[in-house]
Amino acid sequence: MLTTTAGLVAAFAVCAALSLGASSALIVRIERLGTRFGVTEAVLGLTAAIAADAPEITSAVTALARGQHDVGVGVALGANVFQLAALLGIGAVVARGISLDRRVVSFEAVAAVWIAVIAFAVVVRGLPGPVALLLALLVFVPYVVVSAMSPEARARLPLPIDLRLDVEEAIEEEEEEIAEVIGPVRSSRSDEWVALLALVVVISASVALEGVATTLGTQWGIPDVVLGGVVLAVVTSLPNLVAAIYLARRGRGAATLSEAMNSNRVNTLAGLLVPAAIIGAGFGASAAAGTTTLATWYVVMTVGTLALAYLGRGLGRLAGLVILAAYGLVVLSLVG
Repeated sequence: MLTTTAGLVAAFAVCAALSLGASSALIVRIERLGTRFGVTEAVLGLTAAIAADAPEITSAVTALARGQHDVGVGVALGANVFQLAALLGIGAVVARGISLDRRVVSFEAVAAVWIAVIAFAVVVRGLPGPVALLLALLVFVPYVVVSAMSPEARARLPLPIDLRLDVEEAIEEEEEEIAEVIGPVRSSRSDEWVALLALVVVISASVALEGVATTLGTQWGIPDVVLGGVVLAVVTSLPNLVAAIYLARRGRGAATLSEAMNSNRVNTLAGLLVPAAIIGAGFGASAAAGTTTLATWYVVMTVGTLALAYLGRGLGRLAGLVILAAYGLVVLSLVG
């Protein structure tokens, strides 16, 4: 077992590199498999977001399963607020603005805000995990189902005509951008095995990463919520950051927003709500001040970012700087 600081730091770096590298390989193979099976571009984008989120989800679940609730909640919610800042804030600054149709923003906002509020209710108010998970799925499942539908099937939805057209056009815009960015994808017979191997490496490396980080945090006296909400959250979110900057610089605003919101929804569901439903401890009255801060900022930054995007028909460089400044306040409130 590693005990020296140098050895632990080296192990942390190796685990992070393995986890992030395998995550990138997993994303590519999932794109190939999705294309082979003919799933819609919107579902393909959601599935790729799940693959990109595998490191933070695994780290969060591992910490919660070990009873390290501040670390686990910190990773799940810390990754969410970081990704709002990194994917949309940095993306807007680097790309000198991200243009967005208001229908796209509205479509993404419903599920994004709903799940953020539920996460707050679980962490801060002690909403029972099974109830929270059910409430989240009541919105998330229809979102996925509608996204997976063909245009012909969506046209038959029992919705007011204006709302149905808005949903249809929002999904079409996202799918067009994702399809253009992904482009033609060649599949091979080895995709399934490579994807499975990559998934095993991601999970194994992320479990080890959380353990090494916890040991280092103990040696250096780093609070658990800072360790999870800042250190692990940032490190495990790097694949999403790279992808978002790439999308933003190519002017793919809808795809960038979709990636950010999908990533946060998946993180919250798999990294927080499912464990809360199973474990059901460490929330509500027993939640630490740091996790309460993260849950509050998750709601505030989600609502604020979407409001800026809606009102400005996108995110300009100034809006990006505002989002980054908000994340700076989150970090200061955790380490202060």
